[in-house]
Amino acid sequence: MKGTRETDFAYQAVYRYLTNLINEPGSGPQIRLPSLRQLADRLNVSISTIQYAYSLLEKEGRVYSIAKSGYYALPVSSIAPAPSCNDLLVTVYVNAKRPGVLVLSADEPSLLQPLDSPLLMLERELLRQYPRQPQPGSQPCGELELRAALAARYTTSPARCWHADEVYIGADLRGVLEILIAVHGLKEATVVVESPCEWTILRLLKAAQVRVLELPIQIDGTLDLNQLEQWLETEPVRLVMLSSGLSMPRGSRIPQDNREAIARLLERYESWVLENDCQGELGFDADVPRFRDLLNPDRLMVFSSFEKIVGPEAPYGYLLSRKLTGELQRHFLLRSFRLSSIRQKAIARLYSSGRIDQHLQVLRRLLKDRQLHMIQLLNERLGEALQLVEPQGGATLWARSSRTVDMRRVFQRLLKQEVVIAPGELFSLQGLHRQHLRLSHTFSGDHDLGAALGMLGDALRMETVD
Repeated sequence: MKGTRETDFAYQAVYRYLTNLINEPGSGPQIRLPSLRQLADRLNVSISTIQYAYSLLEKEGRVYSIAKSGYYALPVSSIAPAPSCNDLLVTVYVNAKRPGVLVLSADEPSLLQPLDSPLLMLERELLRQYPRQPQPGSQPCGELELRAALAARYTTSPARCWHADEVYIGADLRGVLEILIAVHGLKEATVVVESPCEWTILRLLKAAQVRVLELPIQIDGTLDLNQLEQWLETEPVRLVMLSSGLSMPRGSRIPQDNREAIARLLERYESWVLENDCQGELGFDADVPRFRDLLNPDRLMVFSSFEKIVGPEAPYGYLLSRKLTGELQRHFLLRSFRLSSIRQKAIARLYSSGRIDQHLQVLRRLLKDRQLHMIQLLNERLGEALQLVEPQGGATLWARSSRTVDMRRVFQRLLKQEVVIAPGELFSLQGLHRQHLRLSHTFSGDHDLGAALGMLGDALRMETVD
């Protein structure tokens, strides 16, 4: 594929290549596919182009990935209801990619209003202005224009300002977090994590042998200040990870007085803080203060990605950090992410033109409308069977069963009816949230949502533990 231009058509060629690879004669029932980097090198395209082609195949149920293992696919002739396995997360993920399944476990806010088309249109315009220069290693930490745009967006005052050389962009969020774990020496270290926590982050910490202390969000939305202080006093805590504003998957905000008390405690113990800002801009109230507004910026790192807002065409992850500059630059250089500079420039122009802010206003309104509709249906179909956390943003609902149930059996029962939910235990490494589940109110396809929620109600009643 030498000479292929990095336009929106490049992924189509990659898609065709992967489709042929999947359907080659003699392929077994499970096919391990090349990694992103292998394909990028083989086909001479960027990793983001490979990722988008994979995402198309994932939506068709042809491709799935297993953490720390790689990408796998099933030939068309072999696509059938995926068997369960001992790993609940793998079972959820594989079945969620099957054609025709109603996925009530996903968290894809951009599905309602993707920015893919405006992004690709802007990219085509930029391709005419900037001749392609084969310099993949010239900006190992990311395109300068995008780093400057992010630095400006996160700057709120002269004391809390960021500069382009304090922003690092990688091919995806996983790659960025892997570098952070290495640079900050988190392997086998102790980290406090707000719980429930996204499974992708938990699995990454587990794979790095990080000792995770889970700080549960309490019923009133607060974090236990006494428990956190006890850990900071008695445990060798290297890092505390907190959500910036919107705590996902719970969908709630930490009350401001609790947030300020936590910030004072962290300041007193001079704790390093890692702020998860992946959904920070999806709260319905956009003006709520973030944790980073209260913390010492010299002991703060912030990570996020564009995918929740822009869509699968912008899979990049990024990190902001004032300290450890030399080590971060070295690791990004060693990782040698192959990123499309034009695609990054296009994302930067979406920010600088105000298009992202306009888009967020529309997206928040759509998310709130879908959320209200989902809550109404849940109340009608399930009555008192579920206790919902009042969501203050995002694309999901966090709920607790009113009765004691075996949520795994609820999951398996629904799976047989081609409905996928996310049991709450996925969001903990320590067996928390077993009576909870996460439901999505953004999904694709033509499904009878009311009927599916009726199935959920039946499953909850049938799997009640006496």
